[in-house]
Amino acid sequence: MGIHFFTGFPGFITSQLIRNVFKKEVTSNVAVLVLQTELEKAQKEITEILHEYPGREIKIIEGDITLANLGIKEESCSNILSKIEVFWHLAAIYDLAVPREVAWTVNVHGTSTVNDFVLSLPNLKRYMYFSTAYVAGTRVGNLLETELIRPPQFKNFYEETKFEAELLVENIKSQVPLTIVRPGIVRGSSETGETIKFDGPYFFLNMIDTLKVLPYIPYIGKTTATINVVPVDYIIESCTFLCTSPAAKGKTLHLTDPNPHPVLEVYRSMVKEMTGKYPKGRIPFSLARIVLQIPSVRKILGVEIETMDYLKWNATFDCTQAQDILNGKIQCPDFIATMPSMVQYYKKNKDNGSFHIKIK
Repeated sequence: MGIHFFTGFPGFITSQLIRNVFKKEVTSNVAVLVLQTELEKAQKEITEILHEYPGREIKIIEGDITLANLGIKEESCSNILSKIEVFWHLAAIYDLAVPREVAWTVNVHGTSTVNDFVLSLPNLKRYMYFSTAYVAGTRVGNLLETELIRPPQFKNFYEETKFEAELLVENIKSQVPLTIVRPGIVRGSSETGETIKFDGPYFFLNMIDTLKVLPYIPYIGKTTATINVVPVDYIIESCTFLCTSPAAKGKTLHLTDPNPHPVLEVYRSMVKEMTGKYPKGRIPFSLARIVLQIPSVRKILGVEIETMDYLKWNATFDCTQAQDILNGKIQCPDFIATMPSMVQYYKKNKDNGSFHIKIK
């Protein structure tokens, strides 16, 4: 078996992917690119993984995706290049409030150097690139997997830089066997609720938790938009299958929920699960946005203002190609049906500061 090489370690999704490729016996040999500042954390995570999966191998390679040749020392490179069969690129800045320069350096320039490295691999069988469904920016309506259309504008620099990065990967589709995956908004495990950070839909849990002292919690605005949230286990299972699927070669695939719920239905379920009561009354979007422009309010509520842009966005992600290739073998768990495990995990860990994103 050849080596599976990962960027984005010791991040949560990368760590779970490594566990799953071991579990499914896709490979027993993994190499991980790790920033110098993350070496200690990476070693701890590797110890835990190998305890669960003895007999496997995980090699740490110190480097940085923003540097030429990924910052890998020559001796490390020559030993490994010919053995890499699957290259997984997950390293990125995922924060919606990220400054443009930081996002551009990691997401765009970093992907450019990763592409150069991937093009030098003589025995590559698959390049698995993690994009996002939100490269669509402000485009509305039914969004296809086969489209990569520059939108009129982006909702934040995360979306913009992931679009530019995906363009770079798209440009080498004819040169390497690759699969681009575009996940929806990723949450914790649908079964256990496990995650390592409370962002995305967890911002609403932060807000509900803060406001639960009120006699009732109001709805925010009125919208017919849906929200596409997928559990991490769906992403892990799907990608583990896709990395060896001949049908996925050369494809861009939406790993999104084929049956997303309306925003208001999700919010209603969250309030009920968190407080035992349904929301009542309504605050207009315009008022909520004005209030969230005050930094101290954002910090108290634990909500990034950029989250508001997704609540009224009327777009759906067509995932026909992904569904055809997965062929019913892997299905996306229903968000509302599996919300109890998410809320339970949140309640258990909400007082642990390491789970929370620093709100600016």
